[in-house]
Amino acid sequence: MNGYSPKKPENEWCDYYDRFSYFAPDTIRDGCHPRIMEHPEASAKAIVFVHGLSDSPFFMTAIGDYFFRTLGYDVYIPLLHGHGLKEPKGMEGVELEEWKANVAFAIQQAASKAREVSVGGLSTGGTLSFYMATVNPKVHGSLYLFSAALDLAGGRFGLLGDLKEILLRTFLVDLFDKNKPLVGDNPYRYSHIDLDGAAELARLIKETDSIISGYSKADPFPKKVFAAHSECDTTARISGIEELQDVSVPDRFRFFRIPERHGVGHASVVLKEPIVKNGKTLEKSNPLFMTMMKAVSDFQ
Repeated sequence: MNGYSPKKPENEWCDYYDRFSYFAPDTIRDGCHPRIMEHPEASAKAIVFVHGLSDSPFFMTAIGDYFFRTLGYDVYIPLLHGHGLKEPKGMEGVELEEWKANVAFAIQQAASKAREVSVGGLSTGGTLSFYMATVNPKVHGSLYLFSAALDLAGGRFGLLGDLKEILLRTFLVDLFDKNKPLVGDNPYRYSHIDLDGAAELARLIKETDSIISGYSKADPFPKKVFAAHSECDTTARISGIEELQDVSVPDRFRFFRIPERHGVGHASVVLKEPIVKNGKTLEKSNPLFMTMMKAVSDFQ
């Protein structure tokens, strides 16, 4: 049990390890564990929140806590394949199909107790949530997108983002992957986005692009959507959310757009408090976090 504290982490989802044997309590970094928040009596509503590429369930905890304590939801936050590990081994072998299986298991658990299941997530987690909202019949509720990676950012007119997606779907990925250590100063995320994981995200974006293109104003995306995105996001293009909004039912889509002047970065959108280590701020918080959550409450 090298480096593992016998004290059970808060809200640790122990049954998750039984389903996905590639995870175990002693192999996961402190604070990166899958989470479950259930009321003593099953709630009428439940939500599955999915973290982003390279990070962990920690990032969805503040929002999950608000849904649990203030809105009365049961909350499930799975840990995605290849993430949160003490020894990630360059995320070699990480698979999109396993990410889908991780989220599907969480949805199944939520649906076994609640009448209505919603999904949501940060970045890649938002993309996975959108995918599941369209293909999984157990998702009856709303979709919550936070800095959703429906499109990669970069370049004039987004051309660099499109090039990234093309390159990451090819065999060239391994040629550019230098296998730099993934475990760094931030206790809740890897030090950088590994290209093996990025390639799986690019494949997922290709799938969701195809899904979105199947909707139109005449035949809109039917689910209620709450989307929060920062105008200064340099990772996921805000245009991806705008494209989904264009093919959604107008009065069922709430866009919480964070102005550029607030300087809120990609992952910071979901953080109520900054991530600080040894007096150094590793990830800033969202100064509009509670305003955003009030908008979520109004959206309810």
